[in-house]
Amino acid sequence: MVKTEREHREDICQIGRLVFQKGWVAANDGNITIRLDAERILATPTGVCKGMMQPDDLIIVDMKGNKISGRAQGTSEIAMHTTVYGLRPDVKAVVHAHPPVSTGYATAGRELNLALLPEVVIGLGCVPLADYGLPGTPALTEPMLPLIPKYDALMMANHGAVCYGEDVYKAYFKMETLEHFARIQLVAELLGGPKVLPRTEVDKLLDSRTRYGVKAKSAGEPNCPVAAEEVGRGSCGGGSNGGGSVGGSVGKSSAPRVDEEHFYVSRSELVRIVEEALKARGIA
Repeated sequence: MVKTEREHREDICQIGRLVFQKGWVAANDGNITIRLDAERILATPTGVCKGMMQPDDLIIVDMKGNKISGRAQGTSEIAMHTTVYGLRPDVKAVVHAHPPVSTGYATAGRELNLALLPEVVIGLGCVPLADYGLPGTPALTEPMLPLIPKYDALMMANHGAVCYGEDVYKAYFKMETLEHFARIQLVAELLGGPKVLPRTEVDKLLDSRTRYGVKAKSAGEPNCPVAAEEVGRGSCGGGSNGGGSVGGSVGKSSAPRVDEEHFYVSRSELVRIVEEALKARGIA
């Protein structure tokens, strides 16, 4: 059933309340849009708290981001949305927010590309990180251009995340999956390092997408997601201890981890290396 414009307005307000209640936006952060037709986009305006919007607060813009109707002003980040719509004819809605944990990874320069959770591998594949660009300028969307056609969820360095889908609820659910994934990975890292799934299991999960009706754009992309055998090749900001974990455990002795640019040791490994060096010099 085709929804009316009023129903779309109510949907955006509902999603706005959800992202606000979850703490994914603060003050007037974030934006939500729905493609009404080939020429018009229903959008949240600038300067409005997403948890307090009313249907009549929304504006309509054209595919270049120019306002067609509405009493409020358009957001300076509308190009993020129009760029997605221009590159993805299948997308009907875009949600942009700043969920804290996934945005934390983005500000640390780390993409969420490890094969950890079956639901994420099936639904998103992985979530890449676009380089930083000044918000409200073409520099914001330029790093996103090669990623938008291949992925359904992106993180933006030092900024936030953007997800898109066939309707505004599916776009929102992808954001929910992204932030949930980030929280779980963070906990795993605090507990000594996530155990990454091997390539054989990743391939099985990717093959199962058709059974679930998933049409994730990232299917078949190299290192999306990164399997256990590929960890430590400089693809996820850390090394591997050879057993599919990332980061290692403090107080657990194992071989130092190396990638192309860094040499990683835990505190216990560093102590052992220093002691061996002192013994070799006859000091200890």
